[in-house]
Amino acid sequence: MIDDLPYRQVGEPVPGRIVCVADHASNFVPEDVPLGVPAHLLDTHIAVDLGVEGVADRLARRHAMPAHIACISRLVCDLHRREDEDAVVPFSSDGHTIPGNIGADVEKRLERYHRPYHNALAAWLDAAQPELIVALHSFTPSLETSDEERPWEVALLYNQDDRAARHAIRLFGEEGLNVGDNEPYSGKQLNASMDRHAEAHGRPYLTIEIRQDLLATEADQARWAALIHDIANRTALALKSA
Repeated sequence: MIDDLPYRQVGEPVPGRIVCVADHASNFVPEDVPLGVPAHLLDTHIAVDLGVEGVADRLARRHAMPAHIACISRLVCDLHRREDEDAVVPFSSDGHTIPGNIGADVEKRLERYHRPYHNALAAWLDAAQPELIVALHSFTPSLETSDEERPWEVALLYNQDDRAARHAIRLFGEEGLNVGDNEPYSGKQLNASMDRHAEAHGRPYLTIEIRQDLLATEADQARWAALIHDIANRTALALKSA
């Protein structure tokens, strides 16, 4: 964390342009938050959306798409959950118990991490009034607790507002990718940040899920950043023309 903040902002938004949000970009766990999980689990999908931080940084630094990036692990406080959801401080993830979260002071975690993150994001978006928000996530190719196949290379999630998603699903498909439509999770159930900061304000958005094995190297992340930049801009243009 920088200056004890649960987020960092890279680049200066240009009013009316595109911005990026990454709720699950970090696996950082503060020393005074004992989760009680083996250290190696912090480098897995249960703690962080692998590869997303690199993509978000590149979008901000090389493609002029400023980013609001989380600086704590989702195991400490899941910034992509509502305050009243049990999973905001998860007791378990993909079959792994998080002992330090059982009986934890949830209100303290919300006050220290969740509220500052979302208050800052709200103010940042209010100032930017973006034409499009790109919310970045990544998903594991396979869960330990499921045999479900996850063939999609990229997916778009949405709740009620699918204006932007419809364009992006088509555009990613034209790149020859296997594109998921509200897969492997449904934005009808898991869309907390965009429900709050996009749909509630009528702001178009793309929640993009990339399969984590496709983000394994810096070169992979650079390629995805360039592709997302292109498709986000084409989506924004299509929305203007609608």
